[in-house]
Amino acid sequence: MDITTVTSFRSARTRDDLTLGPGEVVIAGGTWLMSEPQPGTTGFVDLTTLGWPDIEITDEGLRIGATCTIARLLAWVERDAPAAWTSLSLARPSADALLASFKIWNTATVGGNVCQAFAAGAMIAMLSTLDATALIWTPDGGERRIAVADLVIDNAATSLAPGEVVRALDIPAHALRARVGLHKIALAELGRSGAVVTARVDPDGAAVFVVTAAVRRPRVLRFGRIPGAGELRDAVASATDFYTDPLGSADWRRGVSMVLAERVRQGLARELQEGAA
Repeated sequence: MDITTVTSFRSARTRDDLTLGPGEVVIAGGTWLMSEPQPGTTGFVDLTTLGWPDIEITDEGLRIGATCTIARLLAWVERDAPAAWTSLSLARPSADALLASFKIWNTATVGGNVCQAFAAGAMIAMLSTLDATALIWTPDGGERRIAVADLVIDNAATSLAPGEVVRALDIPAHALRARVGLHKIALAELGRSGAVVTARVDPDGAAVFVVTAAVRRPRVLRFGRIPGAGELRDAVASATDFYTDPLGSADWRRGVSMVLAERVRQGLARELQEGAA
């Protein structure tokens, strides 16, 4: 796509370079920005030149740089991640849930997928399930943190204020040692996900189930232990923002979300039983 309105391109080297002029927007992978006309955009400011590390192991857990590509994250998870961080097995099926080829993975960034805030954002599903927080640089030179699940406030909308930039996504250590599961469905075999249900069970037995794609923002459900079938079904069904579009009706999304949640629940319960045997 030729973005004919763009007349300038700047490479950011410091935080001062992130002060945007009229019509400027930040760009990382740009896979969405370059996919359709951007009539209000006259300039791009490249975040990838800031030199942020892709992956950092910290005292608190795992930090993923916002400009880390999905391909780089998958490569690190599958080659270099600590074996004890079992929940990172969620990265591959989450990436597979994207309506994108492996070629896009080499350009699209984790931070970009989060900031685009599409209901079917697969990195949003993974990070919300793992209690990740976004580190946000504010235009006054400060920073703030917010849960990824709370950063997304609607389909294609976030709570980012003008001039704010997501610097990194932090996954806490307690969530990295969990058992995880994912089930998804789409009306078309190779179409965008109509519903995605992800879950994790921590070593202490606490469980988190997350519904995305079927609802306008992540639906995070927390339990002190793996819930019963009825309890989980009622919790999923209680969401009020199942939506209708050409890829599925709200009623269909609600129904399949309940089915997917039960499949994830059964799979995790079975793993726990086998692990205790």
